[in-house]
Amino acid sequence: MDKMKFHLIDFPKIHDPRGNLSVLEQHKEIPFAIERVYWIYDVPGGEERTGHAYKKQYEVIVAISGSFDVILHDGKQEHRFQMNRSYYGLFVPNMIWRSLENFSTNSLALVVSNSLFTESDYIRDHQNFLNLVNRNAQGYSI
Repeated sequence: MDKMKFHLIDFPKIHDPRGNLSVLEQHKEIPFAIERVYWIYDVPGGEERTGHAYKKQYEVIVAISGSFDVILHDGKQEHRFQMNRSYYGLFVPNMIWRSLENFSTNSLALVVSNSLFTESDYIRDHQNFLNLVNRNAQGYSI
């Protein structure tokens, strides 16, 4: 997949008086093949989650319930997204530093990924991330 920029994805919203329904499918709303799905829940108020980047992995983050903020850093600039609707998701490509914070009570974050868990794909040190982004900008491979 060519390098894509992070962006919000609107999921189809099917209105019904009995309750609404939204759907996501790989290669349609999700711009990749889904290999892994995980969720984050029971996060105490005031806590922050994650604080890492991936060398290769792509994700879509959805607030299934409640709300939280996703803070993304591309190596030059920080961007903040308040996730509070279950009918849109945030596409996060590789080599973007991400943190989740400001979780509301009983919030539920769903994450859809293009790859299985691989510890070696994680970049957990922010300065190392910035160094890799700089090297990549100069044409070096990661």
